[in-house]
Amino acid sequence: MKILLIEDDIVISDQIARYLQKERFQVETKRSGPRGEQAALSSHYDLIILDIMLPERDGWTVCENLRRAHLTTPILMLTARDSVEDRIKGLEGGADDYLPKPFDVRELTARIQALMRRDKIHRTGRIVVADLEIDTKAHTVTRGGVEIALTNREFSLLEALARNEGRTLTREAIVERVWANEDNLPNSVNFHIASLRKKIDAEFEPKLIHTVYGIGYVLKVQPG
Repeated sequence: MKILLIEDDIVISDQIARYLQKERFQVETKRSGPRGEQAALSSHYDLIILDIMLPERDGWTVCENLRRAHLTTPILMLTARDSVEDRIKGLEGGADDYLPKPFDVRELTARIQALMRRDKIHRTGRIVVADLEIDTKAHTVTRGGVEIALTNREFSLLEALARNEGRTLTREAIVERVWANEDNLPNSVNFHIASLRKKIDAEFEPKLIHTVYGIGYVLKVQPG
């Protein structure tokens, strides 16, 4: 996997590059906005790590220019500025994720892996967790090779849980972000989760849908 790192701080860029290389990533480093932008447009990369505060051309502008050029490579933005406005500006400019400095390199690796999973899903339309397979384009679900019929609301709930594999979704987030319906009550999530469990988990192992008590739900394979 080839990563383009656009970061002008020599110490930080060298630390990130060395760590990612130990994790078996190929890393190419550029130290200015224009050079990073040119590299992104002239070569193929699986991921771009882009600092915001760059000389000659800031990361926001670089990101916007790359998206205008129809470059779909996932972009992870780095910055010491962690205000809500900065994050919104980066995401609206086309960034896929946003990591404030200072950060633990293990979190950086986790963000990279999550972005690559999302990119694969976007390209193939398939989400696979254990023997559960969701085809987001055909709107079909199978478990252990058995096709499972879901309602539209059940499908959207399962898709959201699977896209966030290992991450807990609160009931409120499901109502507001997944279903985009604030008139629906969080209790309705419990009903649909129960229905999903009957269809997805009841006849299969391992169980995939888990309750995080007092918070919400998570889809993952529990360690044995």
